[in-house]
Amino acid sequence: MEFLTDPEIIVSFLTLTLLEIVLGIDNIIFITVLTGRLPESERRRGQIIGLALAMGMRILLLLSINWLRSLTNPLFEVFHREITGEGLILLAGGLFLVGKSTWEIHGSLEGIEHGKTAGAATATFGAVITQIAIIDIVFSLDSVITAVGLAEEVGVMIAAIVIAVIVMMVLAKPISEFVEQHPTLKILALSFLILIGVSLVVEAVEFEIPKGYIYFAMAFSVFVEMLNIRFRKNRPVDLHGVSLRQAEAEAE
Repeated sequence: MEFLTDPEIIVSFLTLTLLEIVLGIDNIIFITVLTGRLPESERRRGQIIGLALAMGMRILLLLSINWLRSLTNPLFEVFHREITGEGLILLAGGLFLVGKSTWEIHGSLEGIEHGKTAGAATATFGAVITQIAIIDIVFSLDSVITAVGLAEEVGVMIAAIVIAVIVMMVLAKPISEFVEQHPTLKILALSFLILIGVSLVVEAVEFEIPKGYIYFAMAFSVFVEMLNIRFRKNRPVDLHGVSLRQAEAEAE
């Protein structure tokens, strides 16, 4: 009952829930891109399982706070810089994100070049879930460290994570459908993941890029792309008098 009556706990819960949702945007993007390679009938199930894995990992990390704190202890030094367990996880996750996103962009562009639908090649359900689980560890680590810094009650942190993941589950389907309808958004989303991956690599060697700058750049890029989408809808004919929809149909 203290949770419902203590203003400080309520404020920390609401703040943490909002931050978990914001920090989960990159997770939604990654899961959307990966599940987009599954057959359409399996995509929603992949999204739900992927986000459920993210929630489970975050709760497990919260219940292992002592181990989590030990990750900040130096393991060794490289060029007079201390390397921690947290740094190694961020480095591996960042490199994985950069490599995976670059590969997906290359595949999308090659598919377009050869007259195929971008991302037409399907992947096995198990392979996609494995990749989601790997990167969930990195995103969960970042999320839980933020949670520990903002709240002291484990129950409050777990409640905020559960609510945030439920919100992400609701948002995942419309975001996925919107990205599928606008292929340029997929390239933009993959570019965001490269940016996030680079920031994780930099953070691993104890150089920090303020996340506010990163999220502002992402939000501004999305805003510009929304203007482009609106512009294309209001311009059904190109400069040569050819219907853009007709040109797209012929290209397919």
